[in-house]
Amino acid sequence: MRFTKMQGLGNDFIVISSQALPDGVKELAERLCDRHFGVGADGLVYILPSEKGDFRMRILNRDGSEAEQCGNAVRCVAKYYYERISNAKKELLIETQAGLQRVWVEADGQTVRRVCVDMGKPILKGERIPVKVNESQVVAHPIEVEGETFHFTAVSMGNPHAVIFVDDAARFPLKTWGLRLESHPLFPNRVNVEIVTVTSREELQMRVWERGVGETLACGTGACASVVAAVLNGKTGRRVFVRLKGGDLEIEWKENDQRIYMTGVAENVFEGEWIRSF
Repeated sequence: MRFTKMQGLGNDFIVISSQALPDGVKELAERLCDRHFGVGADGLVYILPSEKGDFRMRILNRDGSEAEQCGNAVRCVAKYYYERISNAKKELLIETQAGLQRVWVEADGQTVRRVCVDMGKPILKGERIPVKVNESQVVAHPIEVEGETFHFTAVSMGNPHAVIFVDDAARFPLKTWGLRLESHPLFPNRVNVEIVTVTSREELQMRVWERGVGETLACGTGACASVVAAVLNGKTGRRVFVRLKGGDLEIEWKENDQRIYMTGVAENVFEGEWIRSF
C-alpha cells in the first residue's frame, strides 16, 4: 500500500489515494499512526472519489476515531490532488464529513506553495456544536474541572471546539488539563481544546489539544475557532494571524458573508510503502 507522509504546520498525516476505504480502517489508522511501530502521524487521510466534488476526504484520528473536518488535512490533500492527480484547475471542491469545502491553490508551476480554504460559517448555537449549554452563543462560559474553573467560548467548524483565553498560553499545563477538558460531560461528542493568548488586535498565540490525538503542533479548524472566539469576546478584529507551534495561519472571518477563510502552507515529507499484513 503506497502512501505519502504530509504535514501542515507540523500537523502530520498519512495520505492515501484509493477507490474506497478498506475494511478495518480504524484499526489500520491506529497501526499506521503509531510513532514507534507504524509510520507515525496525527491522522490517516483518504482521498476518495466523489459525486459531489472533485474528490472526497475521510480523516481517521490516531486513536481510530473519525474527524468530521481538519483544516490542515484539507490543505494537504488539496496539494496532493493538484500535484499528483490533476492540475486542471486551481479552485477545487472537496467533500468532507462536515460538507463541501471550496479550496484555492497558489501554485508555482506544478508545485503548490499555499492553499486558501473556505472553512464555511461557524456554528455558534450550543446544541448544534454540540455543548450542553442551551444558548445561541456560548461565550466565556464557566467550566469546572477537578476544582479548577475555566471560561470557554464554544465554536463548531464542522467539529467542536472550546476556546480558553489565558495570559500565557506557552506556560499553560495543557497535558494536565487537555484530556480532562476534552472528555468533560458538557461535550457529548468530546471537544478540541484551544488555549489562546491575545498578543494584539491582529495576532493570537495558540496551543491545541486535539480530540482523539492529544497536543499537536497546529490545528486549522482550531485556529478558525479561536479567531471567532476572539471576535465574539471583543479581543481582535476579523483578520488575524494565528501563531502556532508549527507555524502561522492567516484567518479572516469576513463580515459580508460570515464565512471564514484560512490560508497556509502544506508540505510533502516522504513517500513510503506499507508492507505489514494484518
